[in-house]
Amino acid sequence: MTDSQVCVLVPTYQEGETIGRVVDGFREQGFDNVLVVDGHSTDGTQDIAREHGARVIEQSRTGKGQAVREALDYITAPYVLMIDGDATYDPADAPAMLEPLLDGRAQHVIGDRFADMRPGAMTRLNRMGNRFINTAFEVIHGRNFGDILSGYRAFTLDSVRRFELTANGFTIETELAVECVKHRVTTAVVPVSYHSRPDESDTNLSPFSDGGRIIVALYALAKTNNPLFYFGSVGILLVLVGATLAGYVGIEWFTRNISHEAIAVVSGVAILLGAQLLAFGVLSDMVVVVNREQTRRLEELNDRLAAHFDESRPDDGRRERADGERESPAGDYERSPLERDERA
Repeated sequence: MTDSQVCVLVPTYQEGETIGRVVDGFREQGFDNVLVVDGHSTDGTQDIAREHGARVIEQSRTGKGQAVREALDYITAPYVLMIDGDATYDPADAPAMLEPLLDGRAQHVIGDRFADMRPGAMTRLNRMGNRFINTAFEVIHGRNFGDILSGYRAFTLDSVRRFELTANGFTIETELAVECVKHRVTTAVVPVSYHSRPDESDTNLSPFSDGGRIIVALYALAKTNNPLFYFGSVGILLVLVGATLAGYVGIEWFTRNISHEAIAVVSGVAILLGAQLLAFGVLSDMVVVVNREQTRRLEELNDRLAAHFDESRPDDGRRERADGERESPAGDYERSPLERDERA
């Protein structure tokens, strides 16, 4: 591995107290290609990052997700190591994070903070919230990635460019995890150390508002990845509500001879709508399964064609062009013998 193969991506906002030590930590590990994408900080984050040797880009808007999406336009290295700029992650874990990528065992790596959670690194409320979100992710999307909210990631540039990323804020980690499942990207989980945030640094994360957005994003992203859960959960809820109302109407009618026509109508509508949503969820799930199978076959065909093309290329390093010219290994072109005769 050379320095040009890995880009260390650090999205920042108001991280002036810690960004310097983060950049220095990776440079000490031998990673000089550090890209800081800043969301208009006013505490000198950009200047400090430049002073410590990082390349700095100011994003067009604010938000961590926006920073990650814009960074992909500037990165050319085949491997990306993404980390927060708050000095809570250890740069010494970088080789372990990159190992599955370099060995070809994975295209996306998630650093599991719970493997080595240092005292005071996470409040009890945040720990419970993280556990709940990870469990919800496993239930909704069918995979256990250990710590989907981890900000310590490593991935190949080619794999992440296949993703349809739309998140602007802290839901970017959730979206990355869902896209890995959706596109069948091989994902590995690596234990990392997670330290408490330095006292002089303030967090940008709000446990309740950002946690709520993450839960909503988990459910919303199921629409294209697991439509049976997305539509089926609402359908089952409506059927249960309708059945409960129908039971109440029936009991009132048989025990007290009181009719509730309005409630009965609402009950019937809820049951019918719930049943329709369930049926729609089943059909949508069938479409998704067929689409994934077709996509898998197209990818296999593309791989076979690419392998055949590589095997059929001339051994002398020259490539035939469609216009009759030949490309030399150095990249310059020369006329074919037939064209030279015609020109003469």
